[in-house]
Amino acid sequence: MKISSAESINAVIIGASGYAGSELTRLVAAHPALALAGIYVSESSNDAGKPLAQLYPRLRDVVNQPLQPLGEQQLAHIKQTAQVVFIATEHDVAAQLVSALHDGNKLIVDLSGAHRLAAASDYERYYGFEHPFEAALNQAVYGLAEWYTDELTQAQLIAVPGCYPTASLLALKPLVSLLANQPVIINAVSGVTGAGRKPKQNTLGAELSLQAYGVFSHRHQPEIERYSAMPVVFTPHLGNFKRGILASIYATVADDVSHQDVEQAFSVYQKQPCVRVGHQHTPAIQDVEHTGYCDIGWHLNGCQLIVFAAIDNLLKGAASQAVQCVNLRLGLPQTVGLPL
Repeated sequence: MKISSAESINAVIIGASGYAGSELTRLVAAHPALALAGIYVSESSNDAGKPLAQLYPRLRDVVNQPLQPLGEQQLAHIKQTAQVVFIATEHDVAAQLVSALHDGNKLIVDLSGAHRLAAASDYERYYGFEHPFEAALNQAVYGLAEWYTDELTQAQLIAVPGCYPTASLLALKPLVSLLANQPVIINAVSGVTGAGRKPKQNTLGAELSLQAYGVFSHRHQPEIERYSAMPVVFTPHLGNFKRGILASIYATVADDVSHQDVEQAFSVYQKQPCVRVGHQHTPAIQDVEHTGYCDIGWHLNGCQLIVFAAIDNLLKGAASQAVQCVNLRLGLPQTVGLPL
């Protein structure tokens, strides 16, 4: 699926009412090579029929389309007419949608976790549902754009990484050959939008506090371990702020590893436009908020290495990374349509 400058690709978004879905809709609507051909929510959603700008007033005069209920007729229409389908739904719903839509004639970009892990049994353990389309797990290309560029140029199904894994893997993957055989510890804090738009007691203003969750059991741990090829101890935290992730990563390097070795390892990102690296830098969420950047800073003291990675969880951790992957698939520069 290559395009010329005169072509426009029909793209639809399923799950456009969520935080990541609304950001994705904004990016696709402004993208010079994509035509926003429809935005959808489930048939039972209270948002069905509403203009997206009613939910997100900042999108007034940006996205004027209504949220269409996704019934059988609409699904058949998408299957016949869409060239790119973005799915930003719950994980089990996304798995069912990919099973229904995956025909080799369109590009499907899944922002859920439904195609990130290796085996169907992983979904019963970590996600709590039986995967309906195990063959897709072998076909999906992991959408960490900086590391799977060649694979993405041929993909028909893209599994966009989770927000925590995006920050963690971008920080860790250059370092694999430098690390000693010691546990890697990842403490990461996310803004409350990472918990989704549906109200929950612990995300209410009066209840919200900095708090760890998913200790030794979070579904992003196997994802990080799979794509870093190393065991990690990952603990996520929910912070009292809207958006962004800061991951603090603690590792031990081999005895003979120098500052120059670490700097050389991170030089892999010199030609990657969405990753910015600095020695002795301590990135802040405000530096990347509302952008598609990942900022990485590292500090080495003897054999102790601390790496920080900051991203916007809704953009580099979801919507802008999805668009970045589509750009690669379409033969476009990675940064087309990205908020940088």
